[in-house]
Amino acid sequence: MYARTLNYPADKSFFLFGPRGTGKTTWVKNSFPGGILIDLLDSAIYNSLLPAPQRLENFIPPGFDNWVIIDEIQRIPELLNEVHRLIENRHIRFVLTGSSARKLRKKGVNLLAGRAVTRSMHPLTTGELGDDFSLDHSLRYGLLPSVYIESDPGDYLGSYVHTYLREEIQQEGLTRNLQTFARFLETASFSQGALLNIAEIARECGVNRKMAEEYFRILEDLLLASRLPVFTRRAGRRMTVHPKFYLFDAGVFRTIRPKGPLDRPEEIDGAALETLIFQELRAINENYRMGYELYYWRTSNGQEVDFVLYGEQGLIAIEVKRTSTIRPREMSGLKAFVKDYPMAKPLLLYGGPHHLFEKGIEFIPLEKALKSLPDILRG
Repeated sequence: MYARTLNYPADKSFFLFGPRGTGKTTWVKNSFPGGILIDLLDSAIYNSLLPAPQRLENFIPPGFDNWVIIDEIQRIPELLNEVHRLIENRHIRFVLTGSSARKLRKKGVNLLAGRAVTRSMHPLTTGELGDDFSLDHSLRYGLLPSVYIESDPGDYLGSYVHTYLREEIQQEGLTRNLQTFARFLETASFSQGALLNIAEIARECGVNRKMAEEYFRILEDLLLASRLPVFTRRAGRRMTVHPKFYLFDAGVFRTIRPKGPLDRPEEIDGAALETLIFQELRAINENYRMGYELYYWRTSNGQEVDFVLYGEQGLIAIEVKRTSTIRPREMSGLKAFVKDYPMAKPLLLYGGPHHLFEKGIEFIPLEKALKSLPDILRG
C-alpha cells in the first residue's frame, strides 16, 4: 500500500469522497485500525440498516472511544440522521466514505450541519508513488492505485470502466438507457482537455441538450469528471465562456476514448498529459490545503494558458508541452497572460531535460515538475 497524503481532522467527523478505485476503503482500514468498520456493500449489514437506520447504535459498544467508519454512506443516506444524533449525544467520531454525493443531495438528507468536514480521495500523486513513479506508465494507465500493482493494468482499467457503468450508473438507476449513456461517455471523451460544447456533444450522441447536461451532472456527481472554468478576474480582453472538460484520471480517459486509424496518437497523448497534470494539481491543492482555485485562461482570439491557480498564496499560470523544444509561438499564451497579470508566476512544464529561465518564464522538465509540485505551488 502506498502512503497517502491526506490531511484530515484528528478530533472531528469527516466525509471522504472519491471515485471507486482510489483507495478509500484501504486507507480507512489502515488509518483507523481500532475503529469499527460498517461496510454498506456487505449485504447483511445493508439489509439490516436499510429498513431501520436506528440500528446503527447497536454496532457501537457503550463507552466506545474510537472512530466509526461507514463505507459507501450514499447507499443509505438516512443513516446521517443517526450519525448526527450519535455525534451530539455520544461524541462519536465518524469517517463517512462515499463514491457519490449525488444521492445525498438528491434525498435532501441531513448533511450534519457543519459537524463533519469534507475531504477528497484522489488517484495517487507522484509524491505518493515515490520511486515507483513512471511518467510513461502514468500517461498510459493513469494513477489509480491498482494500475501500479496489477500485472495487466490495461485489463484492469477495462473492467473498471465496465464496473462503473454497471454498478454506479445502472444499479443506482441514474439513467434508463445505459447504452445511450455509454455512447455519450465515448463522445464526451473527445472533449478531454478541450472547450466543452454541450450542444454539439448532444447532437453527436443523439440526445437532446437537456439530457446531455444531465449526463454531465451525473459524471460530476460520481466524481468521474469536472469542468474547469475560465479565469476572468479583471479581464482586460474578451474571453471565451466555455469551460474545459476533464475525466478524473488519464488512464480512465484513455480507456474510454475510442481509438482507430482516424485518431491521431499525438492528440490522445496530449490530452492524457494535460489530464495527468490536472489531476496532480487538484490532488496536491486539496491534500495540502493550499486553497487555490483552479482555472484555465483563453481569449476570444485563441490565446490560451492550460492552467491558472489563484488564491491567497498567489497567481500561477502553467502551460504544458510534451516536446523538448519550445518554439516562441508556443509561449505566446503565457506572455499574454503575464502582460495582463504581471504579478503572475509563469511556468512551462515541458519534455526537455533542463531547468531554464527565458524571458521571464520558468521552464521545468515534466518529471522534475511532477515530483516537486507541492514546493512549486508553495512558491
